[in-house]
Amino acid sequence: MMKFELPTLPYTYDALEPSIDAITVEIHYDRHHRGYKNKLNNALEKYPQISEGKTIENILSDINSIPEDIRLSVKNTGGGYYNHNLYWSILSPNGGGKPTGDLLKAIEQNFGSFNEFKEKLTIASNTLFGSGWAFLVVNKSKELEIVQYANQNSPLSDGKTPILAIDVWEHAYYLNYQNKRADYVNAIWNIFNWKVIEKLYNKAVK
Repeated sequence: MMKFELPTLPYTYDALEPSIDAITVEIHYDRHHRGYKNKLNNALEKYPQISEGKTIENILSDINSIPEDIRLSVKNTGGGYYNHNLYWSILSPNGGGKPTGDLLKAIEQNFGSFNEFKEKLTIASNTLFGSGWAFLVVNKSKELEIVQYANQNSPLSDGKTPILAIDVWEHAYYLNYQNKRADYVNAIWNIFNWKVIEKLYNKAVK
């Protein structure tokens, strides 16, 4: 059985301050993210052939092929593993600003302007009830779309490719922002790595 690994965090725990504090990054990455990875591997042990030669994207994109007795567990833990992989990869201490090139054109075409897009994604993040995620995805028509997903569900299971993720589980922000989710969502715009997000967009629309 091929075991999934925890990706190396591409910066130090304190690198995203003041937007996200060091203790939150450490606990979020080393306990929550690692926990999803461990539980995913445990869930897959019963059917080792499922993960052989497959990425987590392959598995989540074909979730209905997973045996029913472990499907919900793989959906939850695999989604948690994948969503966090994406989340950490699109943040950077040198982030902020706005995208360029084809991604910016697509944003302006789909949402009117970058500022309108920012407002809509911010609203999606702040209005999601309970725990979950707000994503910018490339849908089956190769168009951009803002979506909300509860818990650790993944847009991949609906044929959509996420290119930007905002984690609005309380563990993502509560130590520093307490119940002020909106302040965290506002701050995260200062650390988006648009170069990485642009690469994910270009790959998704090919």
